[in-house]
Amino acid sequence: MTGATSLDKIGFVGFGEAAYHFAKGLRGGGVGAIYAFDINANHPALGAKIQARAQETGAILLGSSAELAAAVDVIISAVTADQAVKAAEQTAPHLSERHLYADLNSISPKAKEGVAKAASSTGATFCEIAVMGPIPGYGHKVPLLLGAAGAPQFQEIFTPLGLRMEIVSTDVVGRAAAVKMFRSVVYKGIEALLFECVLGAGQYGAEERVFASLKESLPGVDWKKLADYMVGRVVVHGERRAREMDEVAKTLEELGIEPMMASATARRFDWAVGTGLRDEFGGEFPNTYQEVLNKLAARKNHA
Repeated sequence: MTGATSLDKIGFVGFGEAAYHFAKGLRGGGVGAIYAFDINANHPALGAKIQARAQETGAILLGSSAELAAAVDVIISAVTADQAVKAAEQTAPHLSERHLYADLNSISPKAKEGVAKAASSTGATFCEIAVMGPIPGYGHKVPLLLGAAGAPQFQEIFTPLGLRMEIVSTDVVGRAAAVKMFRSVVYKGIEALLFECVLGAGQYGAEERVFASLKESLPGVDWKKLADYMVGRVVVHGERRAREMDEVAKTLEELGIEPMMASATARRFDWAVGTGLRDEFGGEFPNTYQEVLNKLAARKNHA
């Protein structure tokens, strides 16, 4: 693929939460048409939500990868982490030199290499994307790191739409993913630590003192406010966070590093998912961590 392409139409492989928020912003920013192929579009449990999101954004749901590739030149993969390589392999036979295939899934650098190999096998240009913030909060203007040979083309195409992009490499696939993976060791590790902290401190009403002590040692952070934010995010998006940390652990293992902290973080997130609190909050973020503790305490009292 050479040069930029038209903003008239963009395609998505997968139309879950990430693609929905991107599509919503892109349509508002001037993209003429959004096309998508999602294998779950007619799923008994998942299909209704996908179709509702498509209707809201004006996205046209297609029935196959072949139809998607025929309809658009630019395809963004936004599937689940465990399906990223498979999605690229299924789409690749329908790609050609006119296509730019961009992958924004939270997967390991090695997995990005697998996606790149599949997508480029029939001539398409590949761009890796690392999403460096919460897509629901930022929409299509979430900070993005770009990598691989297709990064300059992707940047040129989407700059007019106000996307926040930085190219970290054009000759190495996986560098952008590595930035995201190893940032998550710290950021999502803090989420897990704060969750575990308030679970214990809340039993003694000790949170205020704990936060005050943390602020003394690590000034500049409102630890109460951070706990409210992070605990709520774990409750609602724990599944996605856990699977991302699985990818982090895999990345470390591939480097010969035992992923002690990454694996522990994933375990805490999986524990949060197992509580079923997401459904109790109706998928909405609780305003404070105390609301989470109250629901857990109520269960304990009724046990």
